[in-house]
This record gives sequence, structure tokens and C-alpha cells, in this order.
Amino acid sequence: MNNPVGWFEIYVRDMSRAKAFYEALLRRTLHQLPEPAGPDSPEMLVFDMDGEAFGASGALVRMAGFEPGGNAVLVYFSCEDCAVEAARVEAAGGQIVKPKTSIGPYGAIALVTDSEGNMIGLHSQS
Repeated sequence: MNNPVGWFEIYVRDMSRAKAFYEALLRRTLHQLPEPAGPDSPEMLVFDMDGEAFGASGALVRMAGFEPGGNAVLVYFSCEDCAVEAARVEAAGGQIVKPKTSIGPYGAIALVTDSEGNMIGLHSQS
């Protein structure tokens, strides 16, 4: 059986600002994905991926006609302790929507907005 999420995309207006936010928040480096040919091709920065590990990878995407925000999709990033990452949010240019909150036997979550206005989730087992 495959993991239910195979990929995610977070749409952004300002790629430099969004890159700085996610690198500061998650302490991970984003890498430029070679752009396909064509005038309407998106700009994409991808998160590192380990194909043998649990979870999915994805990218920040800047593409004409696709605006960030609206929160139609909520992506949760796995953390050892989501309070640690949540503590980095405001300094990185985002806002805390819901601080670390227990979800019982499923661990804890925090909800934040990124530098582009997208809501994202942080999840940890403790």
C-alpha cells in the first residue's frame, strides 16, 4: 500500500521570501527544480526527499494564475516537537494561528501561516 500523499505544492507570490521562511522554519534546504520548457512553466523549489522514508515530498511553486492563500489544502510537516518549529514562525515572517495543541493519542499539532498567507500544519508525536 502507498502513502496517501504522494506530493504537495504550496503556491507562493514571492519565491525568495517563501524559500527563506521554509528554510528557517524547517531547517531544510530547498533546491531549484529544473523548469520544463515553455513560457507558462512554473518556478519550483523542492524539499529534499528520502524515497525510503515515511511521508511525501513536495515543492514551493510560483506560477501565473495560481495564487497562494485560501487554505483549500492543509499540509502538515512532521516535527520532533512542533512547539520548536512554531517558535521559529514569527521570526521567519509567518504567524501562529494555533499554538501546540494536544490531539490525544495522535500527538500534537500547531497551525501557522507562512510568509505568503498559506496555512500549514506542524505535527509531532509528543
